[in-house]
Amino acid sequence: MKRKDTLPELLAPAGDMQCLYAAVKAGADAIYVGGRTFGARAFAKNFDAEELRHAVSYCHLHGVKLYVTVNTLVYDREMRELSDFVCELYKIGVDAVITADLGVIREIKRRVPRLPIHASTQMSVHNLDGAEAAASLGCERVVVARELPRDDIKAVTEHSSIEIEVFLHGALCVCHSGQCLMSSLVGGRSGNRGECAQPCRLPYNERYPLSLSDLSLANHINELVDLGVSSLKIEGRMKAPEYVYTVTSIYRTLLDERRCATKSERARLAEVFSRGGFTDGYFVGKKQSDMTGVRSAEDKVKTKALEPMSFSAEKVAVKAEAVLKRGAPSSLALTLGEKGVIAYGDEPLDAINAPLTEDAVKARLSKMGATLLSLSPEDIDLSLDEGINMSPSALNALRRDAAAMLEDASRDGEIPEYSVENFARDGGKQLTTAQFLFTESFLSLKRENPNDISLFNIVFLPITDYSPEANGVFIPPIVFDSEIEDVESLLLSARERGCEYALVGNIGHIAMARRAGLTPIGDFRLNVTNKYARREYRELGIDTVILSPELTLPMARDISGGEIVYGRIPLMITERCFIKENFGCEQCNRASLSDRTGAKFPLVREYGHRNLILNCRPTYMGDKKDELVAAKISHAHLFFTTESQKLIHNVITAYMRGEPLDMPVRRVGKRSEGTQKGGTKEHGGHKNGKKKF
Repeated sequence: MKRKDTLPELLAPAGDMQCLYAAVKAGADAIYVGGRTFGARAFAKNFDAEELRHAVSYCHLHGVKLYVTVNTLVYDREMRELSDFVCELYKIGVDAVITADLGVIREIKRRVPRLPIHASTQMSVHNLDGAEAAASLGCERVVVARELPRDDIKAVTEHSSIEIEVFLHGALCVCHSGQCLMSSLVGGRSGNRGECAQPCRLPYNERYPLSLSDLSLANHINELVDLGVSSLKIEGRMKAPEYVYTVTSIYRTLLDERRCATKSERARLAEVFSRGGFTDGYFVGKKQSDMTGVRSAEDKVKTKALEPMSFSAEKVAVKAEAVLKRGAPSSLALTLGEKGVIAYGDEPLDAINAPLTEDAVKARLSKMGATLLSLSPEDIDLSLDEGINMSPSALNALRRDAAAMLEDASRDGEIPEYSVENFARDGGKQLTTAQFLFTESFLSLKRENPNDISLFNIVFLPITDYSPEANGVFIPPIVFDSEIEDVESLLLSARERGCEYALVGNIGHIAMARRAGLTPIGDFRLNVTNKYARREYRELGIDTVILSPELTLPMARDISGGEIVYGRIPLMITERCFIKENFGCEQCNRASLSDRTGAKFPLVREYGHRNLILNCRPTYMGDKKDELVAAKISHAHLFFTTESQKLIHNVITAYMRGEPLDMPVRRVGKRSEGTQKGGTKEHGGHKNGKKKF
């Protein structure tokens, strides 16, 4: 959707009302906020119901749009609360909601279909297929991955059927958004549920390799405009009003003047918040170690030295037309730009001894008090009959009614009562599948222990090294448009050699698998946490899906799907190759990151020299099959990564016999216990079914 004719929308964050006032004053075109629930910044102050209502009115009176984040993963038991919440957002006039959960999108379209939806960056959309998939769901806009280089942004904006939003400034996650499980599976605080403990900011191997500098595209303003993006987003709902005002006002100036930042403007951006400077590495396609940055003592000193700012609501000036005539109700029309309202009041009466004067009426009507409006007597066009009178209370009521109407941003229309969407229960096809990160591990196993392979209905191998000894491939978690031709060629080659299935972990990869003639199987990366999302993926062509590892077994029971019953679950997918940067290419697939507790997280290479950071302990449920059966888990998935051929054989043997493993393991749906300094929890685990810590 190319759009060079106008400037992109400048979208600013607000974590509280002060920040919202700051963003409006700084010149934001739109503001995004979170309610007290369902937003991906659970630790921001956020807005309660009355504050949201006020925020919508304030923004609309100032010509600014307001979006609300509803971008956490939602559980089935929360869907009614979520549904009622978005209905209320629609009623009060919110311009759009930002969400990532396909179940949430389904419920919004079912109950409030006229509420615009923006697909959050948490949906992990990183190519044109992903944008078009979001459009097919009913989204009007998609926030693409922060890791996209400019040519790949261009590939999406030039051909997408919906608006494209790009991050402009602010904090960068080291993992592709929506794909990080480290805070959840290691620390017990789900980033996908808005509770991220920021483990990427902690030390590993006595350094801070995963902490990225903040993004700043202040040197690429004209490029962004020419790319045709619809919206440029500033990150920072956890930041102070000074940050919101300063950053927004600088980018407002840069956009209006169609230029890059000066040295002094870049310095000012760094003063309000910086982690050792800024990076544009992803945008320009230079994924290097100089993107790493930590918040230094010097950075903190600069920020603390800034003069505090205070912001409050600023009234907007309106114009009025009042009519007080005999024999007709009084009226007061207020106008603000193209918006106008008219209120009617009591009919004036003949004056007995003190008729109304023009000055007295204008003085009374201009007293806007605690409203968000200001009205000068000079801006009132008054039509007043001589010799009439109205009580002060009647004039006050006329003014209050008109002001309330102009401030009111709410929508009219019937909204159906909540009802449970009933699905015919489908237990799903009984499957046992295996995924081998390295093809040689599979081939070695088949040579040495051929009976082990009989356990699996489908074996998934990497597309770069497919063997016809298997019947499935797994599509890389991230495939930019610049990589699609190569990936599709590999998929077609696998299909020609007998491959039948593709493990799909992104909404934008479903079409890719279909074009290659492969049956898609849903990976855990689809983040299915409710039956509504499960149904939506079924309608997109995925009949079998591995559920989110963040679910407990009782939660999984009502959805029906699969579980990873063995494997070091990938905690992060990184755009940069941390193996090369920190260990050298000769350590490829043999390196690991050690945290402050001594836990080791293996690093392995993914397609495109990206890295997977694997969990320090494998998940294992082979000796808990009764629990899986009780949870109606129909699909058991084993994921082999760094294991030796002997260990793979031992795991399969133990799984088939229903025996425990003689090693520390993680259990499905179990939370870790204890806390680390910095808010991250310890690495809880089990050995032989018993807690180790």
